[in-house]
Amino acid sequence: MACTFAIRPPKGRGITWGRQRSVALFLVAAVAALPAGPALMRAAAHTETSSSVIVIRAAGAAGAQAEAAVRAAGGTVERELGIIHGFTARVPASSVPALDRAPGVASVSPDRAIHPEASSYSPTTDQGSLYNVTKATGAQQYWGAGYTGAGVGVALIDTGVVPVDGLTSAGKVVNGPDLSFESQNPSLTYLDTYGHGTHMAGIIAGRANAAVPGSYVNDSTDFVGMAPDARLVSVKVADSHGTTDVSQVIAAIDWVVQHRNDNGMNIRVINLSYGTDGAQSYTVDPLAYAAEQAWNAGVFVAAAAGNGGSNPQTSSLLDPAYDPNIMAVGAADTTVTPATVAAFSSTGNGARSPDIVAPGAHIVSLRDPGSYVDQTYSSTGAVTPSLFRGSGTSQATAVMSGAAALVIQQHPNITPNQLKALLATTATPIQQQGPGELSLAKALSAPVPGSANTPAPSSGTGSLDASRGSEHPVLNGIALTGERDVFGHAFNSAGSTWSGGTWNGSTWSDGAWNGSTWSGSTWSGSTWSGSTWSGSTWSGSTWSSCGWNGSTWSGSTWSGSTWSSCGWNGSTWSGSTWSGSTWSGSTWSGSTWSGSTWSDLAWANATWS
Repeated sequence: MACTFAIRPPKGRGITWGRQRSVALFLVAAVAALPAGPALMRAAAHTETSSSVIVIRAAGAAGAQAEAAVRAAGGTVERELGIIHGFTARVPASSVPALDRAPGVASVSPDRAIHPEASSYSPTTDQGSLYNVTKATGAQQYWGAGYTGAGVGVALIDTGVVPVDGLTSAGKVVNGPDLSFESQNPSLTYLDTYGHGTHMAGIIAGRANAAVPGSYVNDSTDFVGMAPDARLVSVKVADSHGTTDVSQVIAAIDWVVQHRNDNGMNIRVINLSYGTDGAQSYTVDPLAYAAEQAWNAGVFVAAAAGNGGSNPQTSSLLDPAYDPNIMAVGAADTTVTPATVAAFSSTGNGARSPDIVAPGAHIVSLRDPGSYVDQTYSSTGAVTPSLFRGSGTSQATAVMSGAAALVIQQHPNITPNQLKALLATTATPIQQQGPGELSLAKALSAPVPGSANTPAPSSGTGSLDASRGSEHPVLNGIALTGERDVFGHAFNSAGSTWSGGTWNGSTWSDGAWNGSTWSGSTWSGSTWSGSTWSGSTWSGSTWSSCGWNGSTWSGSTWSGSTWSSCGWNGSTWSGSTWSGSTWSGSTWSGSTWSGSTWSDLAWANATWS
């Protein structure tokens, strides 16, 4: 009998989102927590009726090696999955163990149809639903008082977002620059191919098209996030595996600071649902410094504490959350009574602990159909065709960012320091974890605190490479290391252009940053240790003309009715999906995406920061 499995070619490690003490700013968390090859093999043995294999991202010739291994095992390659750099294949069940060890194959997992985690999902009874999260945190009390986040912009520096229902109301999402490795591909610009950013966006400010403004309180039918009338400004920095570099995140924060008031955007909050395991002192760390500069410019910065739990080896807060001058957010598990600090939430190292905790366990938010997370964890994380479940301090940070938008609407002149103090002093004590758990119900009637003494600031003069911590993006086997940015250009942390000019409006000029051009789709004039990255090529793998490393982005994969192995409900990337919908000014206006959506923490059992 033949069965189908997901085959994953090896890839270089890069910055990720989440991992237990992730340095790769976003994604490793979910991947790292998956069982190793043999465990996946055992799971596959029980799913011989599945019909396809997913090959996840190959580097160099690894994709060809993996395909050759399938054919040698008597199997057939069925179709390319460009978004995840893989393919589906049908192979004899007996050949699976050998395939998992074959050259070019990193992992093998079954391709399963998506089955919602709970077919009888009910927002009123599921403690991880946004309905219950907004009720438990007191957000619904803010809505009842007339505060819904209207007029407040929240910058989501993440993996991008996709226009699923919940994020498509007029003016809901505005795209800032795409600083990710996918920015050169017009088909991927701004879009969340990983799935993390969309989940965060839903928690912060999602609002279903059917939800009625002014009637959010007790609406248990429609999806409604923490600050349903706030505006999201998406700055994409990571690709379909969450890979990014610290220099890209710093550039994103720089852009937010310098453009926070453009066109009336009023960006008052930055959401950083990730971090690195960089351990140099925050007083010199460049990423911490960047976060502080946003804070000093009047932008409240919420950063994920990390998913290292209480183990002394992993419990230290991530960079930049370890900087006491911003808001470090831990996760609470509110699905149990009484609520507790989630077991995965980093507790700190004695010198620095989370400033507050917010719901972050089993959170149900928007689903990104066909994204890496959706394809990899849907068998356990999918709740409905439009919702997905996840846990982590990533989710808790998104809850906090939405809460901050509500309080800022109530108190337009509140400073980040005052907002931090207000939320801390009104928190509900919980397991002696910092001040306690977020309580907007108490904050609603509390006075705004006065100014308070602040810890020593960061100079930003430390090492960029130390800020990366233990992981670095890898291009064709070459890791990005040293004091240079993602373009390979020298990054002088102690120089005047960094500690001075960067934050006074002198660096961002039509997309120019540190001597490189970010505007449009150009990454011109750059090299990375001998690996060219100029124009539309990335060391010989073209990004133009819909091609990438031999895997096509056109045809049935992108311009037909499917996205990898998941369909957009019969819609297409070209034609009905985009016709009639506008992206003018980088703003979605009233368009829908076939009603498909999704969610995030342990994309089932994996963790994010």
